[in-house]
Amino acid sequence: MSLSFEKIKPNELHVVLNYLRSAATTLQQKGVEQWAVWLNPQQINIDWVEKGIQEGEYYLILMEESPIGIVRLSETDEIYWGKQTSDARYIHSLVIEERFSGLGLGKQVIELVIQQAIAASIPFIRLDCIATNPGLCNYYESQGFKQVGQKQMPHSLNNLYEKALLS
Repeated sequence: MSLSFEKIKPNELHVVLNYLRSAATTLQQKGVEQWAVWLNPQQINIDWVEKGIQEGEYYLILMEESPIGIVRLSETDEIYWGKQTSDARYIHSLVIEERFSGLGLGKQVIELVIQQAIAASIPFIRLDCIATNPGLCNYYESQGFKQVGQKQMPHSLNNLYEKALLS
């Protein structure tokens, strides 16, 4: 299965919001309160997504050229991480359609991001994860991410994870 990324176009806000809403619904059905904000997003949340789209940070995840999810990739993340002195690639809003669950596609997406970061001499991959979802925290740790901090956000306490790429 070959995965690739295609930049979300400025007029595709609805695509991103649909993926986020779908993921939030699935999580809620599983009893996980993560991303509940996307069930009925406030304007501030929509603005955050729109800004990311305008800055070219949102991508469709394609499998054999068919969309299967989204991911947001950025070069800074002052909201969660504050000002940093080292270059990094930040992963947000990684969503794979539920029908592809269990196929290891999330891991493949992370590996693709890692390979692109290494090619660009980016030394770190960083992401955050809601602290009350131990399954997802363990998943990231199993991918080689180390918890390096926590950040209290208005809607959740988030663990901050980092993976060093270059030695």
